[in-house]
Amino acid sequence: MLLLAGGVGSGLIGSMAGLASLVSYPALLAVGLPPISANVTNTVGLLASGVGSAAGSRPELRGQGPRILRLGVAALLGGTTGAVLLLNTTSAVFERIVPVLIALSAVVLLLRDRLRGWYTRPKGRFAQPPLGVAVFLIGIYGGYFGAAAGVLMLAVMSMSVVEPLAVTNAVKSVVLAASNLAAAVLYAVIAPVHWSAAALLGAGCLIGSWIGPSLVRRTPERPLRIVIAIAALGLAAHLWLDIGS
Repeated sequence: MLLLAGGVGSGLIGSMAGLASLVSYPALLAVGLPPISANVTNTVGLLASGVGSAAGSRPELRGQGPRILRLGVAALLGGTTGAVLLLNTTSAVFERIVPVLIALSAVVLLLRDRLRGWYTRPKGRFAQPPLGVAVFLIGIYGGYFGAAAGVLMLAVMSMSVVEPLAVTNAVKSVVLAASNLAAAVLYAVIAPVHWSAAALLGAGCLIGSWIGPSLVRRTPERPLRIVIAIAALGLAAHLWLDIGS
């Protein structure tokens, strides 16, 4: 019941704010899974979140196929790279930079309109790396650990295009699912995935992520963006304090 409820909450806030692992990873730890097993099981379970988000975001995803394909390939390659890194390195370095990345993403969301104006200015684009590069790098992080990877993805996508937040959020969810898919396939073969836990978590994620897009569609954009940013700052502070403890 804990994993099913955790999956619903994870899918809901993941599809709305990109903070799925904020609920799902602690839930897996709470039922007794060791950290590495919880991490890879979390990645497999969250695949259902991408499916649910896509199903619930059909109006926003209409006409977005070419964009999703382009960015999805970058995320897929990044997720594969991140999974390989996880299986061959320690997480100490990533644990130190993750809070900084999350906090930076929160700031980007808060200052989105100003940064978007700079990015989309023709003379300014040469100073900004291509969006695909940023998606690839976030895909690496998503395949490696993944906490708040959705916030990172939402931040860079929001800055690069002028469109409703609901559309950006829907595209983010599907692209991030490509990163999760690459990592999950690798983990399924050679990592200690707890399959019953992944199934329960995934069932909950499917329900929550299906509901989330409809709530985003009905929520005023600016307050939602501020709430996501504040939640991301809180997560960044929590992870930073955990490093020192």
